[in-house]
Amino acid sequence: MSALPAPLPDRLASILPLEREPGRAAAGRMLGQELRGWREACGLTLRDVAPIIRGSVSKVSRLERGESPPKARDVLDLAHHYGLGPEEMRTVERLLEFAQDCEWFEHYSDVTPSYLRRLIQLEGDAEEICVYENLVVPGILQTPEYAAHMVRAVMPSASAEEIDRVVQLRTQRRLRLMDGEVPRLTVLLDSGILHRRCGNARVMREQITYLLEAEDTAKVNIRVLDMTSGYVAAPPYPITHLKFRDGGPAELAYVEHINGANYVTRPRALDDHRNALSNLRIAASSRDKSRGLLNEALDRFTEGPDTP
Repeated sequence: MSALPAPLPDRLASILPLEREPGRAAAGRMLGQELRGWREACGLTLRDVAPIIRGSVSKVSRLERGESPPKARDVLDLAHHYGLGPEEMRTVERLLEFAQDCEWFEHYSDVTPSYLRRLIQLEGDAEEICVYENLVVPGILQTPEYAAHMVRAVMPSASAEEIDRVVQLRTQRRLRLMDGEVPRLTVLLDSGILHRRCGNARVMREQITYLLEAEDTAKVNIRVLDMTSGYVAAPPYPITHLKFRDGGPAELAYVEHINGANYVTRPRALDDHRNALSNLRIAASSRDKSRGLLNEALDRFTEGPDTP
C-alpha cells in the first residue's frame, strides 16, 4: 500500500480559512475530496471500495463529489478501511459534524422539496452563479408578492400558511445571497418575463423596480434576451450554473423539471450546459440595453391598472 497523503489538518487549512467554518455543502465537498485522495493513495478504485459501504460505484462517486449528504457509517467505514490515524479521524469527524449540521433552510423542509434545498445549500458556497430563466423571474430575485403569486399558481392546493412559509424561504434566500460580495450573479432573462403579468400591475412594478435596484449593485448582472431582435436557440427549461471557491467539484449545473431536478457534474453534459449559457450570454442584450428594456417594462406596468 502506498503512503497516505500529508496529515489532513495542514492540507485542510489551505482550503478552509481559520476565520470561518465551512457550510454544510462545502464541508461535504471537502470531505469527499479527502476521501478520494485517501482512496487513490491506497491504490484502490471505486469498484474496490463500493462493498465497504454496502453500495454501488455510483454511490461512492456521489459521496466523493459531495453530491449527497454523507452518512456517518459510510464515511467512518471508509476511513477505517484506508487506515487513517487518530488525527485524520478527528478531522473526518469534524467535517462530518459540519456536513450534517442543520442549516437555516432545513426549517422549511415541510414546504420545500429536497432537490431545491440542496440547491439553496450549494448557492451559499458558490463564488459565481449564472441563471437562465425563460418563464419567470428567478426565485433568488423574486419580491415577496411576486413569489406569493407564483407559489399560488404552482401549488393551488397549498394553505395560506404553507404559501407564507415558501415566501419566507425565498425572501431569506434572496437576502442571504445579496449580502456580501459573493456569489456574483449573472441573470439571463427571456424578454417574455417582462411582458408576462404575475399578479397585478403593482406587483410587477415592485418586481421590476427591485431588478433595477439589484442590477445597480456590483454583484448582479441582468441581461435580457430580446426575442424581437432575432432567433435564439434557447433551452426550453431553466438552467443554473454554479462555480465554487473551495474544495470538491469546481462547478455544477442544476436543471429543474416539473417533478424534480438534475444535478449535472459529468464533464460532457456539464460542457453542454455551460456552452448553452455562454451562447445565451452572447445573444443577450448589452447591460445598458437590458436596463432600458427593464425600464420600458416598468413604464408599461405603470400605465396599467392595479387589478389582476
